Amino acid sequence: MLNGKVALITGAARGIGKTIALELAANGAKIAINDFKLVKEANETVEEIKKLGSDAKAYIADVSQKDQVAQMVSDIEKDFGKIDILINNAGISPKHNGVKKCVFEMDPEEWDKVMQVNLNSAFYTIRYAAPIMMKIGGGRIVNIASMAARLYSPIPGAHYCASKTGIIGLTRVCAGELAPYNIIVNAIAPGRIESEMTSAAGEEANKKILSTIPIGRYGTQQDVAKLIKFLVSDENNYIVGATIDINGGRAIL
Repeated sequence: MLNGKVALITGAARGIGKTIALELAANGAKIAINDFKLVKEANETVEEIKKLGSDAKAYIADVSQKDQVAQMVSDIEKDFGKIDILINNAGISPKHNGVKKCVFEMDPEEWDKVMQVNLNSAFYTIRYAAPIMMKIGGGRIVNIASMAARLYSPIPGAHYCASKTGIIGLTRVCAGELAPYNIIVNAIAPGRIESEMTSAAGEEANKKILSTIPIGRYGTQQDVAKLIKFLVSDENNYIVGATIDINGGRAIL
């Protein structure tokens, strides 16, 4: 399905990003694994992908820094010859003893960091990867937003919600601007997905949320990965600029 494609996935050393990487690799894609602090985990993920019979390499870069993103994208093009697929997965949602800080007590520095990692990074990767896709005649981009961009939740902070809402706006604009170049851009908005980030919210909060999900379970990382596999494949040629909800019915819009 994805044979010969090269995919860059940010924040892919573990968690949802890693699961996406393994799913795309299992379907023939070569994978550029990005992470920043998780060097050991990134290299372990590369080895797992190679065992699947696909090629992979780790690129350690802070995607909140434009110069590092520019260098990383350039290195990937040199190593693999192109970038066909970009998954903007990197993101943070700071908690303090499992609890968010309200907007009136949030440190401005924490706000800035979340916006840099969650939103600025997506702009930087698109900015530098899109010209490569244009040269090869097209590509696929999926930005990871969140259900927190759709409706109020007591768990994520104002910075996380604002950054993920920004991702949806960025997706719309990029989809319109890049579609004439056969670069198809979409976003997904996951609800409660089993991951390190959701575990940090604490057992009590997670139980309360589970009771509000009609399908009766949290989403799995594989649920997300399979949706992305479809969006970046040649099976999708006409879904453009959409934000697809994947939340078990908790937010039926």
